[in-house]
Amino acid sequence: MDDRCSLDKPELVWRGREPVASSRSVAEERPVALTFNGSTYAVMMASPADLLDFGIGFCLNEGLVETARDILSIETVDLALGCEVRIWLAEAHAERLAKRRRAMAGPVGCGLCGIESLEQACPPPARVAAPAKFRPGDILRAMGALRPLQRHHQATGAMHAAAFWDGNAIRMVREDVGRHNALDKLAGAIARAGLTTSRGAVLMTSRVSVELVQKAARIGVPLLVAVSAPTSLAIETAERAGLTLIGIARDDGYEIFSHAGRLKFEATEPRAELERLAR
Repeated sequence: MDDRCSLDKPELVWRGREPVASSRSVAEERPVALTFNGSTYAVMMASPADLLDFGIGFCLNEGLVETARDILSIETVDLALGCEVRIWLAEAHAERLAKRRRAMAGPVGCGLCGIESLEQACPPPARVAAPAKFRPGDILRAMGALRPLQRHHQATGAMHAAAFWDGNAIRMVREDVGRHNALDKLAGAIARAGLTTSRGAVLMTSRVSVELVQKAARIGVPLLVAVSAPTSLAIETAERAGLTLIGIARDDGYEIFSHAGRLKFEATEPRAELERLAR
């Protein structure tokens, strides 16, 4: 995992008395251009870490390729103004890309810049048919285990995290100033590691928008859990995708917005177990 997420910067601190010279870690944010076969396709504001994962995950989550094997080569280049992720696709995928080419230079995590129709903004989501079941307490433990793994957020207070939990343990975490970027990086890392996703979950430290649901469905997880609430369209899309969507995950529980049948509630668990986990 690449550590290029933060920089130490000087600052002046005032807490009600005399100002004090100090320094702190701040989240690094740079323009990252994604180029395909020599032409720029998108420019995102992102943390310049795990950019190979970012490039692969972007390709997968945008539907530009079916698998990471469809990418002929990928490299990252540091430039004076930012970074480039240079990706080369086979001819068939390059032709598909040319047909749907769009410019997406915009703010952090902007997932819809350049979209030209309502159909493009709300495409049918990938279907998740995995019959996996989850214990409510296990999901709480997973979310609690994520907090100490957010190294860059702990240092800067300004990073989102996306994690893959395989049903037993958190296998990998990716962080970024943009929540969409963090999930793209996670998707790329999962693909590079060849992990099976059909019995696991994506854990997010952000609110849930429709794009995050679409990306999670493409990754193939049956469960998406977030610390904040989902939007109405995110819930509708999760319903259509067959994805179990959980939001507002706190120490004492969470809210289930779609496909609650994947949770295995036991007679004694809902109150006694959740109270124990909250202590």
